[in-house]
Amino acid sequence: MHGAGGWNLDHPLEPTEASCKEFIDVLAQKSSGDPAAGRVASTYFWITAGDGGPDDEVIGFLNLRHELNDWLREEGGHIGYSIRPARRRQGHATRALVLGVRRAGELGIDRVLVTCDTDNVASARTIEAGGGVFEDVRKDKRRYWITVAA
Repeated sequence: MHGAGGWNLDHPLEPTEASCKEFIDVLAQKSSGDPAAGRVASTYFWITAGDGGPDDEVIGFLNLRHELNDWLREEGGHIGYSIRPARRRQGHATRALVLGVRRAGELGIDRVLVTCDTDNVASARTIEAGGGVFEDVRKDKRRYWITVAA
């Protein structure tokens, strides 16, 4: 769940229907944004293994934040994502990131900030494959900018 908003739960998310429902309920409360609580409006997406049909497997989440507050500008970025460990290294994160950037453009965002931990080589490669241009490291986070195609 790291990167996709799992920190909004007070316990680890288990891969059960009840836990997914709980996560959706928490995200629905938080996605409208509350500047006083340090939250911005965001959209959450399921990442699926195929075309998103009724029998498709959910393998992760993507969180697209519609704007940046101070914390997101330094550490969190516009987009966070998480892929189930058994489904990593199959291109799903890159595919989801590209779609997330496209959706950001539809929201009027022209440059998307995406970050990852400095020791997360796989995520850095995903961001670079998705068009990320490295800017710098802040607070143990690698920061990349992706220019949204016109």
